Amino acid sequence: MLDIPLLSLMIFIPIIGSIPVYLLGRLRERLAELASLVITIVVFALSLCMYGSLYVSKEGASFRFVEGPYSWLGGFGVDYYLGVDGLSASLILISSLLSVLVVLGSWDLITEKKPIYYFLILLFEGSIIGVFCSLNLILFYVFWEIVLIPMFFFIGVWGGPRRKYAAMKFLIFTFVGSVIMLLGFILIYLFTTPNTFNIPELIGKIPFWVQLLASAAAFIGFGVKLPVVPFHTWLPDAHVEAPAPISVFLAGLLLKMGGYGFIRVNLGLLAEASKQYAWIFIAFGILTMFYGALVAMVQRDLKRMIALTSINHMGFVLLGSFAGISALTAQGAVYGISGAVFQMFNHAAAIGILFMLSGYIHEQAGTRNIDELKGLRVGMPKTALVLILGSLAGMGVPMYSSFLSEWMVILGAISVNRWYALTVLIPLLTVAYFLWMIKRTVLSPLPEHIHYHDMHNRAMIGLLLYLVPLFLLLIFPSLLLGIVDPLSLSLYQAAGGG
Repeated sequence: MLDIPLLSLMIFIPIIGSIPVYLLGRLRERLAELASLVITIVVFALSLCMYGSLYVSKEGASFRFVEGPYSWLGGFGVDYYLGVDGLSASLILISSLLSVLVVLGSWDLITEKKPIYYFLILLFEGSIIGVFCSLNLILFYVFWEIVLIPMFFFIGVWGGPRRKYAAMKFLIFTFVGSVIMLLGFILIYLFTTPNTFNIPELIGKIPFWVQLLASAAAFIGFGVKLPVVPFHTWLPDAHVEAPAPISVFLAGLLLKMGGYGFIRVNLGLLAEASKQYAWIFIAFGILTMFYGALVAMVQRDLKRMIALTSINHMGFVLLGSFAGISALTAQGAVYGISGAVFQMFNHAAAIGILFMLSGYIHEQAGTRNIDELKGLRVGMPKTALVLILGSLAGMGVPMYSSFLSEWMVILGAISVNRWYALTVLIPLLTVAYFLWMIKRTVLSPLPEHIHYHDMHNRAMIGLLLYLVPLFLLLIFPSLLLGIVDPLSLSLYQAAGGG
């Protein structure tokens, strides 16, 4: 297994496979759907093998399945260099799983331009896996930028009435943030000995003043993606206009690029600066959490409410990451950093079912307006059941692992400063607006003039699959924390923690 270029296979099987998928789709659209499903299942199987090997070896703190470094642009420090640890393995696993579920959900919700749509699905999957396993900062940046291409077209071609505006706003925000991030990488290369972009060779060698400047650049680049308030304004527009399956990719995976970047670069490479100025990042994290929750409370569009819930949830990632690196105890560090990674994994599944469900509701009911959706428990009982189960996951109630990740982050924050206990209000606010939404849409009486068509059983099963990892990790959290906790402890110790 170790001699097989497993990571390259997971990257390039979907990227190269996207071409025959497009050609098959030109012959018959159903062939593109089936071929995409087969390819995403193959990649998911490979990711399970990779994850299982890492879990059994208990080596989540070190890079495994390393490929390279192979010189790409000789003399400029740009190498083809791949590897995974507990952080990247977790995100690659959820990326490959969501890709399978997005393909299945797209069968019902995408009706136009299917060949190019599935071509872009596979390009997106391969590129985002490349982001999560790149060990060279320029290779990381290349995959980071490639991810923008399919997402721009997803929003601009298959989106709603304001799709062109939303797509351009997404592109401008993310591209500008990416360029600023790249400037930080170049600064690291120029003023660090040895001159290299390879992450393992840079650990512990970057001068403090370079760390400060690179941290500021990384904060903008990763903050746009996470997103951090005030860099978030592209997200609600993109979600509202994007088709439901793409909102799953957008919230479930694209936002994780920001969280991954903060942990991999800020905590891993810029640890000294991150620890000294963690309070700034923590403040932005708390601001993002409260803003997302409070603004979500006043939304009437179901999908926009879910989008703002994503902002709320991603604030936990920023808070946990920097509370962990500045924690007073090793246990606090593990709670914070592992909780942030756990939150990213849980959020991908929990928010995925809600976004996909919003697409089915809009298709069957003709609206996403919460005030207009009445009596779903009578008119659309299967949809109502899935909406309740998905909403409970979004709330972070104790029947799902999302409860564990949120409370791990809060405990990690409290270990730094007791005043951070105020963040316990965020889950309460989230519960409040989700219960308000359920009361309006599910528990209200069905008007006589409204007739709904409920989702079919295949769609219901496909949606419930999103909840499987949340149930599984509630019972067996060590399946993820077993490879993430050693990494969290390693990052804390590298930053000078005891």
